[in-house]
This record gives sequence, structure tokens and C-alpha cells, in this order.
Amino acid sequence: MAKDIENVIKKTGEMSLNAKAKAFVPRSSATPTTLEAAAAPKPMSISIGGLSDFQPSPAAKEPAPIAPSAPVAPATEPVAAPAAEFDAALVADGSLPDNAVAEEEMLLDEHFKEHMNVIFIGHVDAGKSTLGGNILYLTDMVDKRTMEKYEREAKEAGRESWYLSWALDTNQEERAKGKTVECGRAFFETSKRRYTILDAPGHKNYVPNMVSGAAQADVAVLVISARKGEFETGFERGGQTCEHAVLVKTAGVRTLVVAINKMDDPTVGWDKSRYDEIITKLTPFLKKTGYNPKTNVIFIPLSGFTGAGVKDRVGNACPWYQGASLLETLDGLQAVERKINKPLRIPISESYCEMGTIVSGKIESGHIRVNQKVMIMPERRVCEISNIYGMNEAEEQSAISGDNVRIKLRGIKDDVVQNGFVIVDCKYPSHSICEFDALLAIYETKKIITTGFKSVLHVHTATEEITLSKLLHKVNSKNQRSRMPPQFIKQGEMCIVRI
Repeated sequence: MAKDIENVIKKTGEMSLNAKAKAFVPRSSATPTTLEAAAAPKPMSISIGGLSDFQPSPAAKEPAPIAPSAPVAPATEPVAAPAAEFDAALVADGSLPDNAVAEEEMLLDEHFKEHMNVIFIGHVDAGKSTLGGNILYLTDMVDKRTMEKYEREAKEAGRESWYLSWALDTNQEERAKGKTVECGRAFFETSKRRYTILDAPGHKNYVPNMVSGAAQADVAVLVISARKGEFETGFERGGQTCEHAVLVKTAGVRTLVVAINKMDDPTVGWDKSRYDEIITKLTPFLKKTGYNPKTNVIFIPLSGFTGAGVKDRVGNACPWYQGASLLETLDGLQAVERKINKPLRIPISESYCEMGTIVSGKIESGHIRVNQKVMIMPERRVCEISNIYGMNEAEEQSAISGDNVRIKLRGIKDDVVQNGFVIVDCKYPSHSICEFDALLAIYETKKIITTGFKSVLHVHTATEEITLSKLLHKVNSKNQRSRMPPQFIKQGEMCIVRI
């Protein structure tokens, strides 16, 4: 049971308690009669962003009736379990049929350079946007004339040292305050890989925006300010360094690159003792979070403003460090497994109208082509892909698992689509559910949590108001469950709950 629940958490992404997040309410065309007919749905496996092997516990096989006011998908013909249908298409030994293998090889030929999504996280003012903007400049994604324009405009605004961040912070509010609000997105390319930069906001008020970016990431770069006082502010209670590290781990990011930034600052001066001090304080926390410091964490000293240690190695400025630069490290990471021939799953992170309905998101599994028919879940609206936009708005004929793309849809209005909806294959739709069991780890709370506790659940790009209807079992560090349901749970405890 515990193992099944761990699978749910790995495949559904981050589940955090955030009472201030904006609620996600699916639109439904169901009438009151339809809602009554769907009042007692059969429990189904969760399938957001991929197929899940989770099966409900015996106690969850007959869920309590749901009030007519609860948002559910319109009642339709029962859909066969997509996992069973897809597995039936496999040959006897479990491998893909010949036509699927040939299609996968053709897609890999078209997309021969691997794509990786990198999120920059860390405390506010750690230098995330500046580092990202300098990467774009050093990889020739932003030309020198544009960067000189940004530098001139920043100087006129009295923000001379912020000009590099303006390559990612594009709106006037972000530039005026010097704080990232939305999770910015940009692309760059090296000789080995293609990358999408996801620039997460560092301020605690914008944690929900950071979570939506973390759900799309393959690798996280935790940016730490080495400047005296700034590291301590971000690492101590209330700082975002620790919270961001926990959130990307729960979102499924397994590799963490710790970029110790601002090493060129006068208060640091590339001092090895300061670098070692930061590593000594960070390592125990990251180990407690679930990262293995020997295999999953890489520390790099650099300067995001000057570019030392970003593309090229630090060199004489830092004689005690002979390791790889940031881009060399990213290029040297192990390739991420891509599920090209699995059922299509694209959680929608953004939708808007621009001469038609445009949506964006990361392809979690499967692949897409122009003129392909797809379904929007949970609304079950069938539409067609008219255009696919990849790096730098270039039109593509296809895209595969791992790509972060914008898609223009034909046959559906933009007001029907919401963030958190999932684009799926018409043959293998995902299921919509109203309750499920999950293993909940309480990271930080000032109160005890009891049955009936209301909060906000983040799953991939979806944000949903939820209630803990039952506390089923406490779970200890050895993964052993209590026989009796607990009356309450508190900070530092784990519990199997019904959501």
C-alpha cells in the first residue's frame, strides 16, 4: 500500500499546503441531472501527466456520494482503462510493435538533439534572472546590440546592475521592482543539448508560480548568494532557499546543481573558506530533504554577473577550483528517459487567445504532430493541433516527450481551457477522479491537522482546493503504518490521508 502511494506522489508531482493560492475550479457543462447521475463515481487511478499503477485501498472502493455542487466531468460513456488498452498494443514480450519502433526512430532522427528543462530556484535577490540572462547572452540567444539596449535603459532607470536580468524579466512591473513574478521561460542551445530555462520567482508571495515551473523541470539549479548576510537570510527560517529545495524534490526533480553565485563580491573575493562554509551548512539539509550529496548534488562557484564559471571555467580568478563550468556540468548530466511512445499527456501551464487558442506546457509523455486530433481533459473536448511552436517561436511539424512547446488549437475556444487541464490522445484519455489516498509529509505548519482540514493541492500545473476527509494511517521512518487512524497529525509527521 505504502509503495503504491509513493508511486502516486512521484507521478502526480508536488502536493503542498498553501492556503493563499488561487483556487482551480474546472468548468463543466454538466446539468444538475448529470451531476446526480455521476454522484457515485467508481474509483479510478490518477493519470495526470502519465499513467499510474495506483489502485485504491479496500476502504476506498466505495467512496461516499459526492454533493451535487461538486465539480465533476460531464457524464459520458464509460471509458476503458487507458493503461490496459495501451498494454494490449504491446507484443508478447512487452516491447513495442515494429511500426511504433519505426515511428520512435523517425522522431528521434527529427529531434536528434536532446532537450532538457532547467529551473533556476533560490531566495529572492540571489541572482537567478541575472544568471539566466547572462547564459542567453553567452550562448548567442540575445545579441550584443539588444544587451547594450538593456544596459542603457537600466542605467537610465537607475538599475544599472540589473540589465542582464531584463533578458528574462520582460514586463515593466518586474523590471521596476527587480523581482520576478511569473515563471519566465527562455531557450538556449549548446553543442550537445537544447535547453529551456524556467526562471522561478524567489519571493515567498509567488510560491504557487514557482511550483508550476518546478512541475515542468528535469533539473534544478539552486542559486545561492555567497555575499555576507544574503546566504544566511535565504537559508534561515522564512527564507526561500530551503522551501524551494523541498518543493523541487517533491515535484520529482532528482538532480540539483547548487550554483554558489556572487563569488566575485568584495565581501567574498572568491574565498574558499566562504565556499566551504556554505557547502557545510547546506549539505545536511539537502540530505534530509532526500538528495544524495554524493550522486545527486553538484556544487559550483561562479559569478552570474561577470560570467566567470558560467560558460567557461573560472580559471585564475579561483585557482582552488578546477571543476567544470555550469554549462559543462549541465551538458554532462545523465540523459533523461523520454516516454515517446506512451499515451500523450501535456499538462497546460498557460492558455490565451492570439489569433486562435494558444496553450503551452511540457510534453510529459507521448508525441504530437501538426493536424493531430487531441482531447482536453477533464472537459473531454476534442480539437486539432494546427501549429506547434518550439524554440524562439520556430514552427515545428512534431514534438516529443520532454519538449516545452506552445500549441495552437483548432476547434476550441480559449475560455474553455484552463491551467491544469491536460491534453491527451483521443484513444487513451486520462481519468477524472473526485477522491484518492496519498502519503502526506508535513513539512511546516503551526497547527495540528485533523479530519476536515482544507488546503490547496498542486499537481503538475493544476491547483485545486481540497479537503482531507480522512486520516487513515500514520507512517514512521521505516515505512510502517499504524493500525488505528490518528486523531491528528503535526509538523514532521507522515500520514496516509484521503483527499
